[in-house]
Amino acid sequence: MVNTINMQDMRHLNLFEKIMHVRTRFCFKYNETIVFCVPKTLMAKAIGERGKNIKKMSGILNKKIKVVVVPKGINDVEIFIKAVVSPVTFKNIEIKDNEIMVAGGSNKAALIGRNKRRLLEMQRIVKDFFGKEFRVV
Repeated sequence: MVNTINMQDMRHLNLFEKIMHVRTRFCFKYNETIVFCVPKTLMAKAIGERGKNIKKMSGILNKKIKVVVVPKGINDVEIFIKAVVSPVTFKNIEIKDNEIMVAGGSNKAALIGRNKRRLLEMQRIVKDFFGKEFRVV
């Protein structure tokens, strides 16, 4: 899973635990959004009634907040990537030996981003969680 946690991530994780009352170890940035990964059973508790916990934390940090389910293994790759990149969609996902390839279709530019910023962020995320390379085709 995620290898290192810097001080900023540690602050975000501590604030997340204080507000949501859910402990997690997984936090990363994607497309100027802070993404937290929690177990599926604690998802409703983390979000709060009508999203009040998300709104409160978003107001404190002045950033967008997203909560997704922690992937349990390579079988959850498609669900995890769809949750992280939403509302951007992609056609399909293909898992080869040491590589995860996403067919972008008309949204290929949105998946890559300006100066390949989103692509590089997603490559780091996929490498940390699944230990595989990530490509958009």
